[in-house]
Amino acid sequence: MSRIARLPVPLADGVTLKTEGNQLIAKGKAAEVKAHYPSSLVKVSEQDGAVTVRPADGSKEAKAASGLVRSLVASVVAGAAEPFEKKLEFSGVGYRVVVQGDKLQLSMGYSHPVELDIPQGITAEVKKNVIGLKGSDAQVLGQFAAEVRDVRPPEPYKGKGIRYADEQIRRKAGKAAKGAEG
Repeated sequence: MSRIARLPVPLADGVTLKTEGNQLIAKGKAAEVKAHYPSSLVKVSEQDGAVTVRPADGSKEAKAASGLVRSLVASVVAGAAEPFEKKLEFSGVGYRVVVQGDKLQLSMGYSHPVELDIPQGITAEVKKNVIGLKGSDAQVLGQFAAEVRDVRPPEPYKGKGIRYADEQIRRKAGKAAKGAEG
């Protein structure tokens, strides 16, 4: 069995988890979060305020799936208790981001503004040069943040573009610096 799957997932205060068929449903103060899992390969049980995941049989697939399902359970429980948050920073002359209803409008130096539909369950806000995204589903939030970043990824010479707030961009020396070396 996976080392990850051996660890029980503690349920946060006010969070309840139930399984219906092949779906995990966690209800908490922040939201109701759902996730699909391979119910034929693993058994999910709740005891003493903690959720345990065990393989249904001794097969290699069931053992591998138990680690995946344990991670899904942990993500669903954490998202139901408190929403996940991602911050992206953008920099560049004339770059702007505006939230218009359920769309995120990005003016990133192209001939036209790029509009992205904000997924259901995700909230977006913009303050100065920081895009704040919040949501209870970690997968949907991460995917949307990646789509926003892909509009204008950071470039290594001046650092212009959209990057995650905690991302480090390796800067390169330009032509002038290389010519001066010798």
